[in-house]
Amino acid sequence: MNHDASPPAPSRRTRRTVLLGLAALGTASALFLVRRPLLMSAPRCLAGRWHGCLDTFNGVVLVTLAALPPAVLVAWALARRRRAAGVASAWRTSLAEVGMVHGTLPFLWMTMMPGAGAGTVPGRLSLVPLRDLVTMGPLGIAGNLLVFASLGFFAPVRFGAVASVPRILALGAGCSVLVETAQYVLRLDRVSSVDDVLVNAAGAVLAALASRRWWRTPAAAPAERPGPAPAPVG
Repeated sequence: MNHDASPPAPSRRTRRTVLLGLAALGTASALFLVRRPLLMSAPRCLAGRWHGCLDTFNGVVLVTLAALPPAVLVAWALARRRRAAGVASAWRTSLAEVGMVHGTLPFLWMTMMPGAGAGTVPGRLSLVPLRDLVTMGPLGIAGNLLVFASLGFFAPVRFGAVASVPRILALGAGCSVLVETAQYVLRLDRVSSVDDVLVNAAGAVLAALASRRWWRTPAAAPAERPGPAPAPVG
């Protein structure tokens, strides 16, 4: 009997179970840490009140968490429909579509929330790179990294056309420029900063790198079909 033989490598199912368990544990820990701010918005959100729910960060986070089970149900329904139609990678495609929407819309909503002087103060610009990073603070930088993180994570999984780092960088930066422009044009009493664009784009790229093993690759061009054989002579 060979006692020096190394143990077999864990199966893919075991690794997946461990990763899901760690993700669930991390989610539960995060919810435990922010439970008090979320519960402060719960009564107004449950009562359907705009003020105090959808116009606050805590309320938007609470609604996003409450919408997670329906989002999973939508992904399941899409995947089931695609599998019945014989579509390959039905689950991956469906999860990517739902993940992009569910993970991006709440952050867009928060970035477009008007300030106290919305509509009365002129738009403000900050076009000097790296000047606003100091005033953002760790929490502000983390929030800006997450704005388009879901888009960066799921877009190359769903669309092979953007499955490259430069294209994800361009996608994240372009979407961020649109948001900053809208904040300025609508006079939302927010600062339209180039640093927001830089951090948003960086968050999209970092999230894309985390999903690189699942990126969709462009379909290979089909090989030429041989022509019909010539008829025998004679």
